[in-house]
Amino acid sequence: MSKSAITVSLVQEARGGPFVFWDGLSDAFSRAAALGFDAIEIFAPGPDAVDRGELQQLVDSTGLGVAAVGTGAGMVKHGLSLTDPDPGRRIAAREFIESMIDFGGQFSAPAIIGSMQGRYGGEISHEQALDYLAESVEILASRAASYNVPLIYEPLNRYETNLINTVSDGVAFLGRLATDNVKLLADLFHMNIEEANIAEAIVAGAQHIGHVHLVDSNRRAAGLGHMDYSPIASALRAIDYDGYLCAEAFPLPDSQTSAEKTIETVQQFFS
Repeated sequence: MSKSAITVSLVQEARGGPFVFWDGLSDAFSRAAALGFDAIEIFAPGPDAVDRGELQQLVDSTGLGVAAVGTGAGMVKHGLSLTDPDPGRRIAAREFIESMIDFGGQFSAPAIIGSMQGRYGGEISHEQALDYLAESVEILASRAASYNVPLIYEPLNRYETNLINTVSDGVAFLGRLATDNVKLLADLFHMNIEEANIAEAIVAGAQHIGHVHLVDSNRRAAGLGHMDYSPIASALRAIDYDGYLCAEAFPLPDSQTSAEKTIETVQQFFS
């Protein structure tokens, strides 16, 4: 059975972005536990921005897990990507993600590669960008394996990257890798833009899907848009998905309402 999770952002440069909680780890863990969530997904400025002892104490006191850690601050704060034409910048991007893998790995949480995948264009062709991405992902997946967690790769919509936009594109990319320690993140907001049929895309992705961002068509909390969750829930049951359904949504009209609506939708469709 799937587990529920909710996002907290600690990155001030991303203020206004699609993360539900914004007021620190203690606040997020407390409110998530009170509502019945299973875990927290953390979007942090970097691995040293979180006190490991404090985080362990919150995990122990609430019983919540750490679902995943985002790496997007590498792009937001430092402009780093794995497909940068400058080899030194690509190495810096990989080292940032490695540090986040090490941070999350201590809590059995995989790291997510989303915006840090970058784009192609100018002197870098699509194929060259995919080669750069694959080279780094192989290394990063091996690092993640040392913590017995997968590396999570997220296809994004066309307005955020021109590399890999659909689940099928993501599966094709995984097919060019030697490692089998990479899973796809199925983000319902991105899928709402790029997939002809979200449920069918999930079934086609099957065992390659390792994480789900539960959000509505307008990037508000699940249940505050016009997405039909019945076929999506059926598709996830059909592939025996037992990972996290994590709310990565705008805190609109406010964080508490977004969190409450999310858990209500989880209980209605995915329990």
